Amino acid sequence: QVQLVESGGGLVQAGGSLRLSCAASGRVFSNYAMAWFRQAPGKERECVAAISRSSASTYYADSVKGRFTISRDNAKNTVYLQMNTLRPEDTAVYYCAANFLNMRVHVDEYDYWGQGTQVTVSS
Repeated sequence: QVQLVESGGGLVQAGGSLRLSCAASGRVFSNYAMAWFRQAPGKERECVAAISRSSASTYYADSVKGRFTISRDNAKNTVYLQMNTLRPEDTAVYYCAANFLNMRVHVDEYDYWGQGTQVTVSS
């Protein structure tokens, strides 16, 4: 079993920054690709960023590219999402997800999920 716990969400003004963290436990962290998803009210959950086991590959949704950066520290069993130049449309619950071995970008392809952390961007 893999447990994932997100932190770092909060309320910020448009143009501001936040860094989300996801701490993993229960399995060998380096065996898992990781991703950040978000879900706004009335919308489908979407992948905003993903990263492979060794950080050799990354993926970003068009809506966040150039503003968000995903990274991981396998020694600390932690994945991060640095969010800059935040916009009101970024408001959502952000979820950390883990998938064994291979990097994916679809909700139904991930094995483990965190509880989510709320990000609210005001104008």
